Amino acid sequence: MSIKVLGTGYYVPPKTLTNDDLAQMVDTSDEWITQRVGVSVRHVSETETASDMAVKAALQAMEQAGVSAEDIDLIISASITPETLCPTVAGWVQKHIGASCPAFDVSSACSGFLFALDTAVSYIVRGKVKNVLVIGAERLSKIVDWTDRNTCVIFGDGAGAAVVTAGDNYLSSLIYTAGGDEVLKIPSHAGNSPFYKNEPDRPYIFMDGQETFKFAVSKIVKDIKEVTEEAGITLGQIDHVVTHQANIRIIDYASKRLGISKEKFFVNIDKYGNTSAASVPMALAELNASGRLKRGDIVALSAFGGGLSSAACIIKW
Repeated sequence: MSIKVLGTGYYVPPKTLTNDDLAQMVDTSDEWITQRVGVSVRHVSETETASDMAVKAALQAMEQAGVSAEDIDLIISASITPETLCPTVAGWVQKHIGASCPAFDVSSACSGFLFALDTAVSYIVRGKVKNVLVIGAERLSKIVDWTDRNTCVIFGDGAGAAVVTAGDNYLSSLIYTAGGDEVLKIPSHAGNSPFYKNEPDRPYIFMDGQETFKFAVSKIVKDIKEVTEEAGITLGQIDHVVTHQANIRIIDYASKRLGISKEKFFVNIDKYGNTSAASVPMALAELNASGRLKRGDIVALSAFGGGLSSAACIIKW
């Protein structure tokens, strides 16, 4: 026994920021961003928190799954941008959808949703719960340095969710961490302790783009090969690949190195940018909404990000 996906949902805030808009803020251009990153527009929150967006994505997933708040036995949310450390994003979701179940957050940056999904599988397999609401939600606009043209053009806000239950469709998975801050670092708020003597870093995203790119491509390729082998299938049997939407060139390189047609890779980075833990569930929900996903399709999910971390799994739809 493992799991199957009952329903998916996603939400992005209404305000959009185009590349031309960003060119008015920092020294960049639509051509540079499109060619180097693949983003044309991203959504940014003006009033909504990560929790607010998570609730809307969750309700959409629940409606598609045909479940009510009373049917949800566990809520796991992935986020690195909660508005409050306590309550958690999952705790806020539980309150606002009217559920009465355990709820907690996991934090593994852009890999967070797949870490949360793998955790949900463990609870279901142990027979502790039946239906789990798994969410990725981010308001990255609050931790982006909007004066840094190398990072501010990449990120966006949004949330994605899935309702999963007991089934036999989670064929294989892996999660990976290599702790360190040399490549990607996001300091937290330092506080105002009169005793702390270290000079605090600014609480914004710091990223070595070149090293992040190398890590991302190598991990997508290695991880998908590993979970495919574990699932007892070939790369050619994969119908859809849903990866973390970080950079269009990462997806292009991974497609070539895996020998999997680019047409099988779902891409929406052009519309939303990099939404960290929300990226994979948003892409999966949009793919599902497109009608391209058919029952029985083999779907490879893959993510990578800060930590450094990565995760992948094979799902039979």
